[in-house]
Amino acid sequence: MNDEIEKVKEIISENSDVLAKLGKELSAIHFSYKITENSTELFWQNRINEFKKYYEKGKEYYIQAHGLMNLKNKEQAGLFLLRISKFSQMALKFIVNMEEVKNNPSVIKLKDKQQSKWSKELRERLVESNNACFQYETDMNKFFREFYETSLKDIKKQD
Repeated sequence: MNDEIEKVKEIISENSDVLAKLGKELSAIHFSYKITENSTELFWQNRINEFKKYYEKGKEYYIQAHGLMNLKNKEQAGLFLLRISKFSQMALKFIVNMEEVKNNPSVIKLKDKQQSKWSKELRERLVESNNACFQYETDMNKFFREFYETSLKDIKKQD
């Protein structure tokens, strides 16, 4: 029994270290959800590439977090896995909206009074998907941090 507890502690510690490394890599990408009124196709292509890189590393981070949670509480881990799935759907929607803006970059200019209804709706969809991803990711991080503080931190400290 004691060997099992020690093995779980060791696995939690190793997974925590991997998670910390992924967190550093994720923060090094420096993706900002701030919408910039840049109306060049190149800017939006770069922004899409930047978000895809951020999203892939984020997904790796969240899957690692799920694995860590699964060691302690399978029910909470299952809920977190659903959150990862929903975040993936939101991220894909955000990418599609950025692709549309890339193909029609002038829609992003707020000061253009002669924009069509379609242009305004596209800009609104971009802003909504951007805000939804940001808020959902913030909530996911909060959920995991609270789980870590209440369920894993003490186990990792026990020696």
